[in-house]
Amino acid sequence: MLRILHFADAHIDIATYGRRDPETGLPVRVMDFLRALDTIVETAITERVDLVIFAGDAFKDRSPAPTYLREWARRIKRLSDARIPTVLVVGNHDLSPALGRAHALEVFATLATPYVRVVDRPVLLGPEELFGVEAHLLGIPWMTRSRLVAALDLPPQADWQAAQEERLQRLLLGWLERLTDDRPALLAAHASVRGARLGAERRLALDADFVLPRDVLHHPRLDYVALGHIHKHQNLNAAGHPPIVYPGSIERVDFGEADEDKGFVLAEVERGRTQVHWRPIPHLRPLVQRFVRLEQADGAMRRLLDALGPAEALEGALVRLVVEYPAALERVIDEDALRRHAAAALHFRLIRRPVAENRLRLPPDTPVSSLTPLELLERYWQSRHKPPEEIRALLDAAREIVAAPPADDAA
Repeated sequence: MLRILHFADAHIDIATYGRRDPETGLPVRVMDFLRALDTIVETAITERVDLVIFAGDAFKDRSPAPTYLREWARRIKRLSDARIPTVLVVGNHDLSPALGRAHALEVFATLATPYVRVVDRPVLLGPEELFGVEAHLLGIPWMTRSRLVAALDLPPQADWQAAQEERLQRLLLGWLERLTDDRPALLAAHASVRGARLGAERRLALDADFVLPRDVLHHPRLDYVALGHIHKHQNLNAAGHPPIVYPGSIERVDFGEADEDKGFVLAEVERGRTQVHWRPIPHLRPLVQRFVRLEQADGAMRRLLDALGPAEALEGALVRLVVEYPAALERVIDEDALRRHAAAALHFRLIRRPVAENRLRLPPDTPVSSLTPLELLERYWQSRHKPPEEIRALLDAAREIVAAPPADDAA
């Protein structure tokens, strides 16, 4: 039996919110991602797994800053020093779109880092390439159209997507037919699979999706399918064999993932039988998102403060408050008071969504000519959601203006 640790979508250099840590100089949010990565590496070492599979997207883009590349390399070196075979699959965020350009993980292959294998092209790896791990691994990195044409010898044609899936399926089936021993067979890929539930990766997309043919993933010769790219943890074959698993991203990337737990997978794999255990990462930074629709001025600020909850519960959190309201209520929203309430949060953002007022419409049986100017003014001010006492004061002023004699007569 092989014990495999599988994780993906680290995106360690996402620093969208918050400030920098004064001791390290790194953004606090980057440290959150690195802390999650440390948990994964520590688990692999302390539990002495046989193989680590990283299924792609170490960074948020193809050109990580040297500091972030250094921090990633430090964690991978810990696995190397512990002599734990590690497979790094290149994801779409790690890959340059231009052929011949280095990808973000290429340094590990260039330096021939001990116990680290980089998958940057479709490849079948055996025990020798896996540093003695008694298994076969079919590795599929993210493939752009130009790379697929080169790797699979695709003909130029209109139905390119169908041709890509057909040729890729033929390649994978050919490899599986060559596996005639009793070693477990693994497939590691960074790609989409039809039917998977999508997450924040849609907002981070850099390319059109590279889709794996789902039928071949259910092949009986496979014992575990380790996927990356989709940020929601899911097993696409929970009732059958092999497990087809997205572990999800290791940290909450944005507010679209505010309610999701994050983690990684420990799989116990043997020929024909696999058990999957999902491990949540503890102490994730909370993301608090609230939506309030205001309809009247009375009690508006109380509603907003109640929606945020107790101030102490916001400590260290990323907080976003979305407020939808008639434009006339703009003045009742005290942003300074909201910021004071959320002062302990790492980040607070107020998103205002004023709603344009509809034009004042009278009932069909009430012509405009039937209303006095003061009655029209009253209805207009009501449509602007002005308080009753303010409407009364405005009407009193309007009556005085209407009753006043013309300027020439007064002279």
